[in-house]
Amino acid sequence: MSEKKLEMSVLCDVYGELLGEKQREALELYYNEDLSLSEIAENTGISRQGVRGQIKYAEAQLTEYESKLGLSEKYRFLAGKLAEIAASEKVKNDKGLMAIIDEIQTEFNI
Repeated sequence: MSEKKLEMSVLCDVYGELLGEKQREALELYYNEDLSLSEIAENTGISRQGVRGQIKYAEAQLTEYESKLGLSEKYRFLAGKLAEIAASEKVKNDKGLMAIIDEIQTEFNI
């Protein structure tokens, strides 16, 4: 998966509910299901150009949300720090701490 596709897929997961239904659906089909613009147009009854417009608009919205809120970047930071903590020998030997880390990772799908 290309870097842009991966980034848009992550942003859609984080901010997708803030988009309109049609934009969210077009993004999910394009980035997560790997459908072409023509395939999406055929499945949704919208012109290929209309689908392209929805995707471009949604991409701009997601990028703006991330630039203002930074939730995806904060998530990556948290995931990295939790991995560092979990890799520590002291923590590996402490079942209580490992349980807490596992709980956090499960809650945040890390």
